[in-house]
Amino acid sequence: MPTATADTVPALAALRAEFAGGEGYLAACTAGLPMRSTREVVAADLTRWPDLGRYTRAAEESRAHAARLLGVAADRVAIGSHTSVMAGMLAASLPDGAEVLCAADEFSSIVLPFVHAGRGITVRTAPLTALAAAVGPGTHLVVFSLVQSACGTVADGVAIAAAARAHGARTLCDVTQAAGWMPVAGTLFDAVVCHAYKWLCAPRGVAFLALSEEYARTVRPIHAGWYAGEDPWASCYGGDAVLAGDARRFDVSPAWQAFLGAEPALRAFADADIPAIAAHVTALASAFRERCDLPAAPGAVPSAIVSWPDPDGRDLARLTDAGIAASGRNGRTRLAFHVFNDHGDVDRAACALGR
Repeated sequence: MPTATADTVPALAALRAEFAGGEGYLAACTAGLPMRSTREVVAADLTRWPDLGRYTRAAEESRAHAARLLGVAADRVAIGSHTSVMAGMLAASLPDGAEVLCAADEFSSIVLPFVHAGRGITVRTAPLTALAAAVGPGTHLVVFSLVQSACGTVADGVAIAAAARAHGARTLCDVTQAAGWMPVAGTLFDAVVCHAYKWLCAPRGVAFLALSEEYARTVRPIHAGWYAGEDPWASCYGGDAVLAGDARRFDVSPAWQAFLGAEPALRAFADADIPAIAAHVTALASAFRERCDLPAAPGAVPSAIVSWPDPDGRDLARLTDAGIAASGRNGRTRLAFHVFNDHGDVDRAACALGR
């Protein structure tokens, strides 16, 4: 069982100091807590005149931070607002009649755009643990989350990517529930999407799409606006603008204050020791599982999310009544242990459940 904690890993001290009020908050899988620096920069902006230069710098710096977190080059990263919009663009770019393979019980934001794509596009599903084996010669795109939202299972991304390559299929991996607590190797996949308001603790409305150069050539920039231009300030009017030659042509105009608040949070996590965060949070999750006699995390990689069947919501109600922020999804109760949590949170949650 992992043994690292924030008390024994000094590398996490500066990052933990950015958070206040994390005691009992075990819901980073629903929404992350805002950092002190995020609150300060957004509050200060509300006292000033709008400054598009400041907002643009924040958006571009956020893109660079996201590239580091996803392990890809910055010119392969597009910015946007929500993962479903980005998945919708990929769905609109598929050839007619394409087959899409999705993990069963996958988060709907990366499934529904393909289900409703029309043009004969079909979606079939397979259990996450059998997803690699389910890839076939007719599969065009494999869609899955690196960490599953409902249960916290960590996918075998290496095996899925290898199976897709062997059959000439592409991969779309959602790392929304992974980036911020575990290392992400974005170059394994053809496309990576991430909404940053969960484990990366950014304001909602900040999302990223990373595309391989080869896949990007097949994608239609159906959401192109002025910010997708090679020179955005020369693309504000008319329909003859030259789109950016890199992944910026898929940009959606950034939500200014959201990116302003996201930049310091993304920078902090991009600078952080992510393996140390992973060791810390999985140790807490493992300690809670042991305390409550829950089975080990499914899959080969430990998870920061603990979930268990709770169809009537009784355990969730006990946690809520004890002042603990938890969540219920798909007939299960979820707890998420992040960098701002410690063993005191393990004890609070376990005591709330009578363990």
